[in-house]
Amino acid sequence: MKRLTRLAAALAVAAATATACGTTQVDEPAAAGSATPASQTCANDTTTTATGPVSMTDGVGRKVELAKPAARVAVLEWQQTEDVLTLCLNPVAVADPKGYGTYVKAEPLPANVVDAGERGTPDLDALYATKPDLIIVEAFKANDEIITKLEKRGVPVLATVGADATGQIANMKKVFSMIGTATGRTERADLVLKQFDQHLAEAKQTVTAANVTAKDFLFFDGWIEGGNVVIRPYGKGALFTELGEQLGLTPAWTDKINSAYGSGGVDPAYGLAQTDIEGLTAVGSATLFYSDDDTPDSYVKELTKSPIWTALPAVKEGRAYPFPAGVWGAGGPVSNEQAIDAYVKILTKA
Repeated sequence: MKRLTRLAAALAVAAATATACGTTQVDEPAAAGSATPASQTCANDTTTTATGPVSMTDGVGRKVELAKPAARVAVLEWQQTEDVLTLCLNPVAVADPKGYGTYVKAEPLPANVVDAGERGTPDLDALYATKPDLIIVEAFKANDEIITKLEKRGVPVLATVGADATGQIANMKKVFSMIGTATGRTERADLVLKQFDQHLAEAKQTVTAANVTAKDFLFFDGWIEGGNVVIRPYGKGALFTELGEQLGLTPAWTDKINSAYGSGGVDPAYGLAQTDIEGLTAVGSATLFYSDDDTPDSYVKELTKSPIWTALPAVKEGRAYPFPAGVWGAGGPVSNEQAIDAYVKILTKA
């Protein structure tokens, strides 16, 4: 399952180091680096862009100095790609744009964006050919291999921590604001985050008014490996778990954060666990929410054939709900609003 590749790689790093809106495509996207991308959320944007020098500390404690806010931005992870677009900038290059277009529907990519290779292994020649003035990466430590490799070329690198199981919503906001600062789009970033907070507050009120009684829940996704379905429960500390908690739900996956991910528990970065279909019986009668990416290799087709699945209380009682395809589970403010909307729609009509 392609959407999982970079997350799985990040989890492996975390274990080894003990750290760790619908899409509308326009025919003529704006030029890269402009403040009018093919983003619905930017259609009526009136915020200003700063012009002075930038001096900031990135997510892993590195000092980043820019003579002026970055305009030609290359991005090597999907959350940060979404963030740049929400800030009303067109990136000059992104990692795996095809995958992004398939699995992230929050913000459409302009058609002229350059493919910078895979998220974990970027094509450096293609990347630097776009003449970026800033490269945004995801990392968990200052001496991450990707940072070391990119710094040799002399282009400033902004490292962001894409996940933190001690507070995913807070981290999502921090990453978004950080990119806003680096690109001179702080005013826009502040506005978007204010709108996100309002969106979440209104969603809470809607769910409360619906008087939801079945509050125990589990969100999960999965993939096929060796012909078998692998289930990835979103445990305590996962982004979609935290969103559910904000809406008044109670996590049913009770494994604790474990820095030695792979030996049980949930990882300290993404708050994710790993099990098989039978493992879903551990949550009893909890309501189930799951990601269905609607691709030919989706795990859901095999999952729903399993007698273990069909015997689960939530499935038998009609309380197992797929999320809309393209709601990215490690995204920025717009992806998070999409997830909130999916929860609210399900909970208020269940």
